Amino acid sequence: MYKKKLAADIRCPLEYGLEVFGGKWKSRIICVLAAQEPLRYSQLRREMSNITDAVLAATLKELLGSGMIQRRSYDEIPPRVEYSLTDKGHSVVPILQSICRWAGMFYKENQTEYPLTQCEKCDYR
Repeated sequence: MYKKKLAADIRCPLEYGLEVFGGKWKSRIICVLAAQEPLRYSQLRREMSNITDAVLAATLKELLGSGMIQRRSYDEIPPRVEYSLTDKGHSVVPILQSICRWAGMFYKENQTEYPLTQCEKCDYR
């Protein structure tokens, strides 16, 4: 397992927030779960489209550890596991939507290489 060489050096609430929900995948996972929760791992993987299993699993563990999502497993055969947002996770959705609206004003809309398909779900316009 990967071990950080340096201890976390969080000196302000903004740094904490970016640590908890920042980065490429964490905010996307939160937005997908906000739009349609609960989701099973395979459904979440399908919605994320461009993420590897290793990165998805690691990111889910980080979000679980920070209390943003919850994992519920059912005692069934075959086993079933679902992920959903916690109250803490739901509380960050309006913040992400505000960031998305702000970024939507400045993102180059004529870029066809990377369309804003993921953001269409959060109504940034």
